Amino acid sequence: MVKSYLRYEPAAAFGVIVSVESNITYDSSGKHLLAPALEKVGVWHVRQGLCTKTLAPSPASRGPSVAVTSIACSPSSSLIASGYADGSIRIWDSDKGTCETTLNGHRGAVTILRFNNIGSLLASGSKDNDIILWDVVGETGLYRLRGHRDQVTDLVFLDSGKKLVSSSKDKFLRVWDLETQHCMQIVSGHHSEIWSIDIDPEERFLVSGSADVELRFYSVKHDLVDGQPVSTTNGTEILNNGDSSAQNKWEVLKLFGEIQRQSKDRVSTASPERDKESAKGAAEVKENGDGDQSTGEEGNIPLGYCPDVFKLLHTLRASKKISSFSFCPITPNNLLRYLALSLNNNMLEFYSIENSGATKSAAIDLQGHRSDVRSVTLSSDSSLLMSTSHNAVKIWNPSTGSCLRTIDSGYGLCGIILPQNKYALVGTKEGTVEIIDIGSGTCLEEVEAHGASVRSIVALPNENGFVTGSADHDLKFWEYQIKQISGQDTKRLTVTNVRTMKMNDDVLVVAASPDAKYIAVALLDCTVKVLQFDELKCKKMFLLALSNTILMSCIHGSVMGVQFVRNTHYMFSVGKDRLIKYWDADKFELLLTLEGHHADVWCLAIGNRGDFIVTGSHDRSIRRWDRTEEPFFIEEEKEKRLEEMFESDIDNAFENRYVPKEEIPEEGAVALAGKKTQETLTASRLNY
Repeated sequence: MVKSYLRYEPAAAFGVIVSVESNITYDSSGKHLLAPALEKVGVWHVRQGLCTKTLAPSPASRGPSVAVTSIACSPSSSLIASGYADGSIRIWDSDKGTCETTLNGHRGAVTILRFNNIGSLLASGSKDNDIILWDVVGETGLYRLRGHRDQVTDLVFLDSGKKLVSSSKDKFLRVWDLETQHCMQIVSGHHSEIWSIDIDPEERFLVSGSADVELRFYSVKHDLVDGQPVSTTNGTEILNNGDSSAQNKWEVLKLFGEIQRQSKDRVSTASPERDKESAKGAAEVKENGDGDQSTGEEGNIPLGYCPDVFKLLHTLRASKKISSFSFCPITPNNLLRYLALSLNNNMLEFYSIENSGATKSAAIDLQGHRSDVRSVTLSSDSSLLMSTSHNAVKIWNPSTGSCLRTIDSGYGLCGIILPQNKYALVGTKEGTVEIIDIGSGTCLEEVEAHGASVRSIVALPNENGFVTGSADHDLKFWEYQIKQISGQDTKRLTVTNVRTMKMNDDVLVVAASPDAKYIAVALLDCTVKVLQFDELKCKKMFLLALSNTILMSCIHGSVMGVQFVRNTHYMFSVGKDRLIKYWDADKFELLLTLEGHHADVWCLAIGNRGDFIVTGSHDRSIRRWDRTEEPFFIEEEKEKRLEEMFESDIDNAFENRYVPKEEIPEEGAVALAGKKTQETLTASRLNY
């Protein structure tokens, strides 16, 4: 009889406040901020600082985890558009939290999404160099605009949605007439990639920011009524009699001036906003935290130099590098603007902009680590989860994903939770062992344990102590002791080193047998030594030859952690290939491959009963995978993996996404807003 196994499936993902692959934006009410969280969109209540809901694809239609790369909010409804790295676009109803439709048309990652003023049209730009216009009401693609020779970076609607301005890494701006679906103007001037453009609310000025040190401002010319003269590019005048051929000669964008930026880094996002009191200025936030704000004058476009119209209001410096920012659409009467920043260290900051200066009003940072998760460990009853990172230790509820405690710490590389869930031990990169009081959320003591980083810490099965391994070649044995605090009646835990053994090389991993008879030590010289616990004599030594094809072919990347399911011969492994693999150690068979992380997976922990596993990654996420009641068979999984490999080869064959594009006419081109897939190709062959 063929043996069956129980399937593990993704159950929860937490620890990511905001990822850097996409922008942030407020919803139309100004109460919620939409922030990307890898493959999800988090809806954060700004005042409460809580994530009220997450917009994530259903498990049935999700497939491999694909990151969110762009977010846009409809100005007239509760619809939200999110673009993904695979080129798909999902339209969400933020009130219901449901996906209304999925739009497929791009062959590369979606880089920008923009709604028109009434929310009926959606424009999308992508790394495939194309722009697609979508009918939001009809849930269909209208047409594709081609002309850029590199990825599209930003889009702006003009003239009540009749025109569209696009920017690209090819250093050009293009103005598109959406009624005739052609490119009516190409604007050059930047000496490097253009990363962001935006227009003021009255559509008088357009600003563009690039990787050079200049912000370029353009005056916007709108349609004129019949009979009025229109200036052409050569300075002559023609009479506007409704002839479209004459209108095509307009300069929609005309250079108004340039302003030197204070930073030499590329512009992340640019957004002009009108000052309600002075009605003069514009705003800019750069990646290194610099910010300028001013807005234009009422009435006609003023004549003069650009620095006379746009002046620096404030310089805003954030605590870390800025990835994106968004202005709140609803501003209190006592403020000029309310601004949200997403930083590259997984946190959100909010600033109040006044005439006197910019002040930090709030921050969202407790729900995630500032850097990658280096270790995760579960308590003996699997009710608590501890994660370590660069400068903090966090205690989580693994069932709900809520953060219970945050303790300041060193660079934690490993850790364990002691029985009864009162204390925890953390080994740091500085060589110390920190004793954590979980109840109070404080670090009781820092023990100078090693002269180099503590790579591994493992509790002994008899619960009397633990063992640490370090890069200083030492293997140390420790015992627990109760220490009386001087001048107080209370006692607390402390540790004492009882034995030390010198190894030949850096200690990477330490493991103890369940019967406490043997200690296994993995060294940097590719050897594993098995020591007898009582005498600390080497009973066996295994040499891991790097030329062994069996060892080298099982995982595409370094293996960062392995662990057995308790009381079984099943095991899980994680590695730098971003995968979690489920193995049968008796048959040496790969059972299951779990995909979900977006970066290297550093660590894993398995529940006491094996009903779930927890993994931590370089993408700063912590993911829980639950065991289900669904059985599966090895042969079926093998066939499924072969089919996926075959389909991926076919997709790469007909997409040719990296093949240079054919020469495109200067005025651009129009094409259908479709996308070739294996299903469409199969259907076309059947119809033929």
